[in-house]
Amino acid sequence: MYEDILSTLSRERLVELLSLYAKNWLAMDGVWFQSVERKLGMEEAMYHDAEAWKRFTVIEARRIKTFLNLPERPGLEGLAKALSLRFYANLNRDGVEIDGNTLIYRVKECRVQSARSRKGMPFHPCRPVGLIEYSGFAKEIDDRITCECLSCYPEVTDDTCSCAWRFTLHE
Repeated sequence: MYEDILSTLSRERLVELLSLYAKNWLAMDGVWFQSVERKLGMEEAMYHDAEAWKRFTVIEARRIKTFLNLPERPGLEGLAKALSLRFYANLNRDGVEIDGNTLIYRVKECRVQSARSRKGMPFHPCRPVGLIEYSGFAKEIDDRITCECLSCYPEVTDDTCSCAWRFTLHE
């Protein structure tokens, strides 16, 4: 039945559905996190968030790598392509710059932080989990790539974006 419905949708409606799925997934991610945060506090919620991301980011990267038919070591160009297809790629405004053996990835507008701000909640202290997420994702795409945080709440050093990450390819 699902495939029958999908086959009747126009390209525009399919793109709209992808966006809806991404929003639903991100909402679910936020709902479980906020449930733990309310009941057990931020520290406990961050622990479970980190544990989930350790596993999820590898699964997501592996599936995207397969979908894109990337070679075993696709370098920074492969990472840039993979980052553009992450589950929330169409929800956040972001940008990629490659210079030599370095890729800078900036999330210019973060849907999670915007939602928390809109609800009067403190910002999500995503730096430690972001490091797990982006490092694990990059390593699964190409094991020669390392990641470091340039700016991310609560350690913001660049107020022109929500967060910034440097990926380095080690030949």
